[in-house]
Amino acid sequence: MITLDTGALIALERGGARMLRIVSAAVQSDTRITVPTVVVAEWWRGRASKRMQRLLDGIDIEPLDARLAKIAGDAIGAVRGATTLDAIVMASAAQRGDTVFTSDVEDLAHLAAFFRGVRVLHV
Repeated sequence: MITLDTGALIALERGGARMLRIVSAAVQSDTRITVPTVVVAEWWRGRASKRMQRLLDGIDIEPLDARLAKIAGDAIGAVRGATTLDAIVMASAAQRGDTVFTSDVEDLAHLAAFFRGVRVLHV
């Protein structure tokens, strides 16, 4: 299973070949694609398009509940410089043992030490 962050959604929106291949392979193999709601908020930014809506139609959007927020908060407390959004992405992925696709590998890699078992790959 895979989790996408904002950079991955931007790459898809722009037609990035690598992300298109990854998502296509995931769809063909019935691999779950998850995006936390906070990522949608950061990516959407009031510039909705039909292409963006089609991207959302093909993924699972995961709501932020209290349990997930607390896990992310624990990570923020443990990992110096961690941001709220990145911690939520990693906490989301950690529940399922997902691979996270991001354009921000360095920041998420720091959080990977807290969320063992989550792979972080560049878009």
